[in-house]
Amino acid sequence: MGGRNHRRDACATGAAAPPALPLHAQPTIMRYEGPIYRPPSEARSLLIQATVGCPHNRCTFCLVYKKIRFKVRPTAEVVEDLEEARRQFGPGVETLFLPAGNTIAMPAPALAEVCRAARRLFPGLRRITVYGSAQYVVQQGPEKLRMLAEAGLSRVHLGLESGDDEVLRRVHKGSTAAVQTAAGRMLREAGIEVNLYVVLGLGGKERSAEHARETVRVVNDIAPDVLRLRTFVPKINTPLLEDVLAGRFQMLSPHQVLRETLALVEGLRTRTEVASDHYTNYLDVSGRLPEDRERLRVTLRQALARDETTFRAFFIGRE
Repeated sequence: MGGRNHRRDACATGAAAPPALPLHAQPTIMRYEGPIYRPPSEARSLLIQATVGCPHNRCTFCLVYKKIRFKVRPTAEVVEDLEEARRQFGPGVETLFLPAGNTIAMPAPALAEVCRAARRLFPGLRRITVYGSAQYVVQQGPEKLRMLAEAGLSRVHLGLESGDDEVLRRVHKGSTAAVQTAAGRMLREAGIEVNLYVVLGLGGKERSAEHARETVRVVNDIAPDVLRLRTFVPKINTPLLEDVLAGRFQMLSPHQVLRETLALVEGLRTRTEVASDHYTNYLDVSGRLPEDRERLRVTLRQALARDETTFRAFFIGRE
């Protein structure tokens, strides 16, 4: 198969490279176009690209797909790559991630065909996962989402970023809190697991209180299976970095970010897992709510008692 790319993906999101795996368990890329980008939780998943780029591609904090036009790969090619992975690694693959940035925007019949082929080739497959923005989830609608769930799509990484409409507008997210809530509920009602992402500090100092308060409200409304915390780090070649450097966007200090985190922990009333699985975060705040609420409160309050110089320094992200 010409043009095959076998680079490993371990540092694609800034996560530390995982320990070496046996050959049959190594993540791999068949044919691939653009940057390799996947959640840290998919570090040991088979990566087979179904789409290229991101159809929205206007978020002011994101640098990943700016020079890449969104396209859907031909279904037959994607299935060929799955077949090649079966030849290389055998039938024992357990988790599959389909990059790139918004694969939920793929036509549902084509994505369903890919999912069914994956389940046929890897009978022990426990999970098929994609990234998805709320507006494209809503465009699919309940009926197509149920079809995708029946075909084997089991998890969507959904970027809420903020529940505050003004923050969403400023970062050009392309959706509102109401659309985000509708998307999360549609996925859950279809039987698809929701991993919801929040970016601490994305409102800056000006909108910190609103960002925290409205994010709590939307997360409670969605009731995600997992809430994944990220901390805003300005990235090279992004409009939001220009705003930071020009003083138009005032970033939060470590203590201010931790106070936003505490507001989330104290305000969430839905049952969910909180995952703090990213290099941008100042502190590992992971656990289950409501069971671990008090433990997380204690952890955050202890961190707030530390001098701010003991936390990681400011840096500009490059990936």
